[in-house]
Amino acid sequence: MTDGTVTVLVGTTKGAFLVSGGADRSGWTVTGPHCGGWPINHVIGDPETGTLWAGGGGDWHGAGVWRSEDGGETWELTKLTKGTMDEWAANDPDFAAMIGWTDTPPPFEDKFTQVWSLHHAHGTLYAGAKPARLLASKDGGRTWDHMDGLANHPSADSWSPGAAGLVLHTIVSDPSDPAKMWIGISAAGVFATEDGGTSWERRNRLSNAEACAHHDHPAAPRDGDIGHCVHNMMRAPGDGDLLYQQNHHGVWRSADGGRSWDNITEGLPSTFGFPIRVHPRDPETIFTLPLNGDMEGRFPPDAAAAVWRSRDGGQTWQDMREGLPQEACYFTVLRQAMGGDRRDPAGVYFGTNSGSVFATTDEGDTWQEIARHMPTILAVEVLDRG
Repeated sequence: MTDGTVTVLVGTTKGAFLVSGGADRSGWTVTGPHCGGWPINHVIGDPETGTLWAGGGGDWHGAGVWRSEDGGETWELTKLTKGTMDEWAANDPDFAAMIGWTDTPPPFEDKFTQVWSLHHAHGTLYAGAKPARLLASKDGGRTWDHMDGLANHPSADSWSPGAAGLVLHTIVSDPSDPAKMWIGISAAGVFATEDGGTSWERRNRLSNAEACAHHDHPAAPRDGDIGHCVHNMMRAPGDGDLLYQQNHHGVWRSADGGRSWDNITEGLPSTFGFPIRVHPRDPETIFTLPLNGDMEGRFPPDAAAAVWRSRDGGQTWQDMREGLPQEACYFTVLRQAMGGDRRDPAGVYFGTNSGSVFATTDEGDTWQEIARHMPTILAVEVLDRG
């Protein structure tokens, strides 16, 4: 992995994979599985140093963060909590010897089971966990501290889990202000800090509660708030605090850092989907991938895949289908499974639960499948060293 390259970072149920297209975004090659075959919920990279981090785990492994400083050739694990394998190894010397286990207590014991999200900003690496908590590392993921400010939020006792559990799946930062950050929790909503995580404000208010009062879906807006089951969120480029989110019930836009949200779902074929992506330079260009519904199978409407693009901040939408399967398409694209590069024209990449990665290098006009037959894809990000 060298300067000028684009590498798609893929987290799957059976490890991390790297899909490299070089500097010209072509001739894609796949390496993996990395990270010992762990379930990997998120993989990110630092474009300045090339360092990679992968977070994941589960009941068997416990939770941990893997780190590679040589482009994915070798990986080092920082284990954060224990899992069933640790209990087995502690009571079975032969099993312990077989897996190379050592009796080193992890720093967070059994407080959480998985790392669900990673984010690197202003020299700090952040990790979101299941059940929802936020961790921070000042040394590149070698050691971690628990951010108590979020855990001690007055509403914490009322947070309800989504279908995947109570997960902190999205971490968003302000590139110019280290003290400002937003996180998304299913199904507790959006929270923001402007003092580096000491205190947090819950930000789920509807801009127009009356317009959304007719929905009767359990995840729909109500009581003056958007639905709390936020699925994915991104900050748009620029000086303002423009945010977009794909919710369990609708796509939403906030021009004031999440203090109020506008519904921009009109024009899309459904209110349900998982990922959202914002253009790296144009704050009005966004991409999402609607599914037919949460109770209808969670596949593209009419079993025909499309990424929907808006060039005007969600006022209007266009379905982008060229190169995507248009018959008998039943895959799901999960909340962290859409990434993007910083090229011109911008590239967008998404992964499916059927093991394919699709890419566009012309901002959605055309698509191609660049990898297939992978394990279930949980996350897609891009390391762009151009």
